[in-house]
Amino acid sequence: MKKNKELVTIVLSFIRNNLIDLIIKKKKYVINLDKVTYASNFYNVKNFKNNKNYKFYKVNIGDQKKVLNILKKEKPKIIFNLAAETHVDRSIDGPKNFIKNNILSTFYFLETLRKFYNRNKKFKLIHVSTDEVYGSISHGRTDESYPYVPSSPYAASKASADHLVSSYVKTFKLPAIITKCSNNYGPRQHPEKLIPKLIYNIINGIDLPIYGNGKNSREWIYVTDHCNALIKISSIGKLGENYNIGSNINLNNLKIAKLLIKTSKCNLKNKNKIKIEYIEDRPGHDFRYALNSKKIKKKLGWTPLISFKEGLNKTISWYISNKKFYNSLNKKDFIKRLGIND
Repeated sequence: MKKNKELVTIVLSFIRNNLIDLIIKKKKYVINLDKVTYASNFYNVKNFKNNKNYKFYKVNIGDQKKVLNILKKEKPKIIFNLAAETHVDRSIDGPKNFIKNNILSTFYFLETLRKFYNRNKKFKLIHVSTDEVYGSISHGRTDESYPYVPSSPYAASKASADHLVSSYVKTFKLPAIITKCSNNYGPRQHPEKLIPKLIYNIINGIDLPIYGNGKNSREWIYVTDHCNALIKISSIGKLGENYNIGSNINLNNLKIAKLLIKTSKCNLKNKNKIKIEYIEDRPGHDFRYALNSKKIKKKLGWTPLISFKEGLNKTISWYISNKKFYNSLNKKDFIKRLGIND
């Protein structure tokens, strides 16, 4: 029997792994493309790496020849593009890789998809972006019509990729949808990100570093809520559209740190007295991101299901039960502070 195949790019990391897990549970076949970087982690695929419905290719999406050959061979119906050089601090320390990997590689990938589309009209691209393309807002929430005002090299590179995808939709009729999500959290996330980094520190009795005064606000969504939104969009989303994906839950970094300390006392029985350490703010630190996600709720009937309290408990429990996850990473990639001008 012919299988419906779904291709997901760069999946040895956090959101992508959770997305693959959900797709496989729906008895669908997944092709995983990953060039394997510092953020890639084979620990994240141990639950399904031997599954008969899972296939892995080590390849950069910018390699047009190799990717086109894979597409011709596998003929995926849905293509989720989550490939991105990530983390704002890294983009401050070295913008070049973000321009190369988020803009140029996206261009090469789109060119490959254009060639594939000439042979196979029956696929759609779900291009996954970020709320950071909208920039910082002092109040209210950004809907899909809000202008792009990116602040960091990372956000600017993601905004550029979005514009490229939009141009290919309009000019070449590429069947694509763009999504923009708020901050994700949950199991398997690389500890360069705030929540898993703070959890690592709590587990190891290290004080929690917080930029500036800790009042910078982010909207937080549990990773499986985001992944379920992506699956719904891939099924019934309208081609050429943009969809914001958010929880409507905003918390500042200081609040997150305090909640983690409080929650860890129940989960970890930690006897160490963990303190919050305020450190020099990073350059161009956006104050607040907040998405208006009414469109996806009204048009597609999606809504987040996991409360922040429940999600935080699930996340802490996973890291406590999977301490080997931290050992599978190079500690210098998350112990050293990034985003400063040395």
